[in-house]
Amino acid sequence: MAIDVTVRRVIPLPPERVAEYALDWRHDAEWTQGIRRAELTRQADGGGFGTGAEVTRTAYFLGRRIDYVLRVAAYEPPRLLDMVSVVAPMPMHVTYSFEPHPRGTHAAIRVRGGPGGLFRLAAPLLARQVRSSLTKDLRDLEHRLTEGWGGA
Repeated sequence: MAIDVTVRRVIPLPPERVAEYALDWRHDAEWTQGIRRAELTRQADGGGFGTGAEVTRTAYFLGRRIDYVLRVAAYEPPRLLDMVSVVAPMPMHVTYSFEPHPRGTHAAIRVRGGPGGLFRLAAPLLARQVRSSLTKDLRDLEHRLTEGWGGA
């Protein structure tokens, strides 16, 4: 069973402000559920963060430590960050998008993948947990940026 989960939220700030913070891997552990550490382990071809760069994340999900590497497949700030796993316990494709909205920014996170190993048996539970985590991520992103918790 493949997983395809998208969550959305309107954040009352311009897309440039939201994306400046959210698309910076150095903030991953501050607003993304379960991520304890994120490190740029490969720079983009032109240097720094961009298409081709890789971010290694250490996270905890369903009580298990997960180390994985995401490669940037597309980077179009402030609108889009698309990443695919190159090292992970299950294949994963994560897309962050930020579009103008009359009340600020329409933020969305989409996670697609196929559970591997032990996760294959728990795919329905995994999809619910991913949706819950992503919903909290966008809520925490909004709170960080609007309540001054060290935003961009």
